[in-house]
Amino acid sequence: MSLWKTLVASLSAFLSVACSTTPPKNVTVVENFDSQRYLGQWYEIARLNHPFERGLEQVTANYSPREDGGLKVINRGYNVKKQRWQESVGKAYFTGEPQRAALKVSFFGPFYGGYNVIALDPDYRYALVCGPNRHYLWILSRTPQLEPGVKEKLVDQARRDGFPVDELIWVKQK
Repeated sequence: MSLWKTLVASLSAFLSVACSTTPPKNVTVVENFDSQRYLGQWYEIARLNHPFERGLEQVTANYSPREDGGLKVINRGYNVKKQRWQESVGKAYFTGEPQRAALKVSFFGPFYGGYNVIALDPDYRYALVCGPNRHYLWILSRTPQLEPGVKEKLVDQARRDGFPVDELIWVKQK
């Protein structure tokens, strides 16, 4: 395949994911969501591998309100190879009613991807989040460590929903 065809194919693949905001087929999004309770800092406990977080440890996500009704998203992680912190600032908006935890998030200009909360502790202590397909999955917690039983429960749900949980990267947190 020529370089040009490879570039076009790569760009098409990126845009198809970047512009998709709906959750994967047969994955249920949390209802009765309270975005005010979701605000604040979350620690990334586990994730599926993807280029924009490759090699990062001590990853956190911080959510705060935006004046336009959306959410400000700050993702931060330590790049071990480069020996420095990296930070990405984005914005998120609900794709429907704000009581349904289905959002679109952008870190790259006009391109949005899905951010779907598919499991959430009643006290908002931990969450399972997926993107627009089964290649994007995160386990988040309000604390840097998560109890083994909770981890197992979230991994079991992700497995039932068809995510490749054997490929999860367990993020090093301090």
